[in-house]
Amino acid sequence: MLVVIIDSLRADIIGSYGGHVHTPNIDALAREGLRFTRAYPEAMPTVPARNSILSGRRVFPFRAWRDQPGLIAAPGWSPLRHVDQSLLPVMRRAGCWTAYATDNPFLGFARGYAPFRHTADQFRRTGGQIGGNQPLSSVPDHVLRHWLYPATLAPGVRERVGHYLANAHQWNDGSHSYAARVFGDAIGLLEHAARNRPFLLVVDTYEPHEPWTPPPSYLRLYGDPDWQGPEPALPRYMRTSNWLGSGEQGRVLARMHDLYAAEVTMTDHYLGLLLDRLYHLGLAGETAILLVSDHGILLGDHGWTGKIQNELYPALTRVPLILVDPRRRHAGRTSDWFASTHDVAPTVLGMAGARAPAAMTGVDLSRVFRGRDLPPRPYAYGGYSDSFFIRNDRWAMWALNRPENFHLFDLRRDPGYTVNLADTHPSVVGELYAKVRERAGGKLPFYGE
Repeated sequence: MLVVIIDSLRADIIGSYGGHVHTPNIDALAREGLRFTRAYPEAMPTVPARNSILSGRRVFPFRAWRDQPGLIAAPGWSPLRHVDQSLLPVMRRAGCWTAYATDNPFLGFARGYAPFRHTADQFRRTGGQIGGNQPLSSVPDHVLRHWLYPATLAPGVRERVGHYLANAHQWNDGSHSYAARVFGDAIGLLEHAARNRPFLLVVDTYEPHEPWTPPPSYLRLYGDPDWQGPEPALPRYMRTSNWLGSGEQGRVLARMHDLYAAEVTMTDHYLGLLLDRLYHLGLAGETAILLVSDHGILLGDHGWTGKIQNELYPALTRVPLILVDPRRRHAGRTSDWFASTHDVAPTVLGMAGARAPAAMTGVDLSRVFRGRDLPPRPYAYGGYSDSFFIRNDRWAMWALNRPENFHLFDLRRDPGYTVNLADTHPSVVGELYAKVRERAGGKLPFYGE
């Protein structure tokens, strides 16, 4: 089994999902596999999503949350619980050699994830995405200025971008990028895996998480050749109008799209090197592949940039999920079943012929390869910090857990999410909110003030 987790990857920008970004290797997986067109993470952002992926169970709502060292102080940011019942140790007990490669600064380095890291036969981590050993002073001043758009200069931004540049040095050459390092580590682990079959290799790349500092070779595929001035490498997490003037919004947001697209294409390139190695080793015909992301990102969509817990539009909540069967059953097909991140672990175990623990509440998506239907799941629901979302075929809704600030959209008449109908359709709001509470086991926790 090969599992690829790509951070901050919007489904709608990928070529095989109808997007404009060059992703030839992800698209090749889509041609060879089953592509889920309505996959939504049940928990967001980074750490909660990975807990969902690795545990195979719903982690939202984030009950009994408390701040943990080395993690962001936000609901859901907690170490993985019940580690012995999570994906890697279950696969090891089933006789698989397991490995994990990542530059995720939380799973890779936070103290609370040490028990998880010890569950793999080999765990390779790349540091520096946040923090790192190289000082900011090692970045030439003109380089740092180039990647700091004035409107992005909130407290700490100069240090965040500067340390990223100091530890990556990728602005000229993609071979120094974190994507290159993680997939390079994965290629090395794949060599070991080929001698230790059966295996599970998880490759968890933080690219294309911001800041975006792509090399010219990738940016030229998208960027305005007449662009002058500093780059908006690190967006603000707020309303676009609160940090960009009306006269600069269109130009700067377009450039952000270009930077992000370039980072996605660069990440796809290094994924391709791993897939090439899989074929070279003669493993492609016996290896199942699963690709998923944890969430997307708002790039000016609906007037917002970044990842905003109470603006849960599809640009943030809809992710790619592709499942490739070694025998290429269902190759090139799509499914509109409401898939989720907590389905990943049961699916991996199902593909490996291993029994999932009873604690795993997700669905084994690979049952379709065995001629079985997926069970009814008429809606997707989940949450981000102090907010929840739910959507079905007709409606999409989100709100604060308190509950307040409801957003409701009629997907049949308004697929672009332009008109909030919460005030005019209280019965629909009440029905959907009751469904979330029922499934979540009661009142949702709220940690905000």
